[in-house]
Amino acid sequence: MSDIGKEHVFTGRLVMLGFGCIGQGALPLLLRHIEMQPAQVLVIAPNDTALQAARAQGAQTLAARLTPSNHRELLGPRLARGDFLLNLSVDVSSTALIELCRERGALYLDTCIEPWAGGYIDTGLPPASRTNHALREAALALRGRGGPTAVLTHGANPGLVSHFVKQALLDVARDTGVAAGAPRGREDWARLAMRLGVRSIHIAERDTQLGAARKQPGEFVNTWSVEAFVDEGCQPAELGWGSHERHLPHDGARHETGSHASIYLQRPGASTRVRSWTPLAGPIHGFLITHAESISIADHLTLGDPRRPVYRPTVHYAYHPCDDAVLSLHELAALDWRIQPRQRVMKDEIVSGIDELGVLLLGHARGAYWYGSQLSIEQARAACPSNSATSLQVTAAVMAGVVWAMKHPACDVVEPDDLPFDEMLRLTRPYLGDLVGAYSDWTPLRGRSWLFEEDLDAADPWQFKNVRVV
Repeated sequence: MSDIGKEHVFTGRLVMLGFGCIGQGALPLLLRHIEMQPAQVLVIAPNDTALQAARAQGAQTLAARLTPSNHRELLGPRLARGDFLLNLSVDVSSTALIELCRERGALYLDTCIEPWAGGYIDTGLPPASRTNHALREAALALRGRGGPTAVLTHGANPGLVSHFVKQALLDVARDTGVAAGAPRGREDWARLAMRLGVRSIHIAERDTQLGAARKQPGEFVNTWSVEAFVDEGCQPAELGWGSHERHLPHDGARHETGSHASIYLQRPGASTRVRSWTPLAGPIHGFLITHAESISIADHLTLGDPRRPVYRPTVHYAYHPCDDAVLSLHELAALDWRIQPRQRVMKDEIVSGIDELGVLLLGHARGAYWYGSQLSIEQARAACPSNSATSLQVTAAVMAGVVWAMKHPACDVVEPDDLPFDEMLRLTRPYLGDLVGAYSDWTPLRGRSWLFEEDLDAADPWQFKNVRVV
């Protein structure tokens, strides 16, 4: 990667909140692609292990845990006009940080819209208020006031997958003879998806990475932040709700305000499974974990009245994590969603496996089309130090989003779907392993009802009723 040139010269201060597996993997990429010195970077984290890792990369450090009562006092003096706040933390309110950045004239990027600690599981709030829909609406409410660029949710997913969707739409248009032109805005992309007949979009991911030490009882093991995964797994399952759907789930509920692009289920995403497909794994049962992209992609591909759209695809995450994480989720459920006493993120001890992350477009003339990244642990380590396959897909997108924001510093609050997909893919492509497009004749009805009779909608395979595992 020595021939990769610098994308931008940055003269301000980069403040990084959190320095776990994503922060540690992102900083080498930022220093590789942005002209700046490690001493310009200030890492703020609450634990000494993270701070030691930051100092090893040449960054300045500050030991602190941000709270509603201290975040302004701690961050305000350390952010000036033209600085950048890169939020890779958990349990720190994204909207509070964006508001502070706007006051200070600083740029901002996160990979997930976070509430303050406890917000995901605050049973004093109704389930609708604990959703990503609610968090997204609160963040988007800051839009329209002008000010420095604040990029929401630009990791792998949410983030990179929004760009995969646009490339996949162009691929299917090319291969089915549909004139796509050069879509410029959300309505153009929505009309293209409608012309192609795309009914559903799965963010379909299968992680096969395996560590030398297997999960032990009382331990949650994952290939990325355990705390973040448990947080989102305990939120209500959410999905963008398509205009073709005719069976609202028995435990489904609509939102009364906001985009009206999504519904939520009265159950955790970590207990909800869906059928999907990836090229290497074939058919999978994934967890319907709530993610912001399920809502933003559906929203951006909506035509007509959002309450009664002319067109909108159903969009949701279908996540089959690494095998040790699956075992960890089963144990978590048995503990009534109270996290295990020990947590471990696999990185250096990973001995084999890939992360196969992409988008599966369903219902068009060719049936199913998956487009995405097949990245092995060996490819990830060769491409950038301090990364696993899972983290590199995230950190590459973080780098691309930071570069874009630095080049476009006055764009207000934006989502991944607002960014130029081709520019984002150009920047991330060297770090994604094999970028693959694959067609399939898979449908969620294939092979069903042979062992036991099932309640299916045989007239339309792309109904969510057929996708959900009951």
